[in-house]
Amino acid sequence: MNRRKFAQRTAQAAALTFFPVNILSKRPVPNELIGHGDYRYRVHRTWGNLDPKAVPINNCHEMVQDRSGRLIMIGDELRNNILIYNTSGKLLDTWGTDYPFGHGLTIWDEGDEEFLFICDNGFNGNPQVVKTTLTGNVVLRLPHPSVLGVYGESDTYHPTETAIAPNGDIYVADGYGSQWILQFNSKGEYIRKFGGRGDEDHQFQTAHGVCVDPRNPEMPSLLCTSRGHNAFKRFSLDGDYLSTIFLPGAYVCRAVIHREMMYSGVCWSRLRYLNQTPDSGFVTILNEDDRVVSNPGGTPPIYENGELQLMLQHEPVFNHCHDVCVDQDENLYVCQWNAGKTYPIKLERV
Repeated sequence: MNRRKFAQRTAQAAALTFFPVNILSKRPVPNELIGHGDYRYRVHRTWGNLDPKAVPINNCHEMVQDRSGRLIMIGDELRNNILIYNTSGKLLDTWGTDYPFGHGLTIWDEGDEEFLFICDNGFNGNPQVVKTTLTGNVVLRLPHPSVLGVYGESDTYHPTETAIAPNGDIYVADGYGSQWILQFNSKGEYIRKFGGRGDEDHQFQTAHGVCVDPRNPEMPSLLCTSRGHNAFKRFSLDGDYLSTIFLPGAYVCRAVIHREMMYSGVCWSRLRYLNQTPDSGFVTILNEDDRVVSNPGGTPPIYENGELQLMLQHEPVFNHCHDVCVDQDENLYVCQWNAGKTYPIKLERV
């Protein structure tokens, strides 16, 4: 997609912000069933609820599932950065007091052992990207890009996400900083950076997430979030821009690949003009052709002449969806930012 066409689509989406009142109204969810087509879900609002005095949380940022089936979630509450659930919502373990801005969580299976990659935004002046065991022991710490000479004095660094390539290369999204995707090898040695802040096809506005898309095994690629553009941008593993998936109205977080489908939390949608609206999140689901097939909590996906139309929150289930974890039964677990210190919500596939 060239820059002119992207601008045209953005303008078209803006023109559609005036939906009929019945579309925008936050009416109750009948029977707590949400979603569209083959991807519909029963909402379990209290699935992850715990005693906040014993196990407090602030923001539930991201969740992954290990090969034993445990659900591992990162947040920014220092009394327990990491919460570990089973799929029934029982708390199995907690750990972590070193990540005051814990944000990104990626799991990587090296065969003999699984590891976590944690991003701490570092708004306290200490940004961190670390590789840990599943019990929290740090085994690798990536260097700050200013130490490497790839950032200048005025370049901020607030990493939000990691992704791991099949060869072990590590990609870091500097989504709250200077908007670069940084590539390292498995030993933590710097390779390159690409992207940066801007409105060109290869640039980002809030590079909030990065994900390896393995669905084409002959040519795996990267799906990088450009949240301000309401888009995912696809790159080669060497950082070459390939294409844009435009999702009008949806301020998406990271892409999550499960089997042939892609899932993402939508932190806000555009209920007013071109600006995101608080408490307007939903979940979006795309097929292998990058077409939206369901928006749990959002308006049905509509294509006109092949163009996806504006997507908005429809049912008031969510505040700000920050991540989606998909289990082996294709149930979803939704982590939320700025949601009144609430625990994750489970969406049971029906």
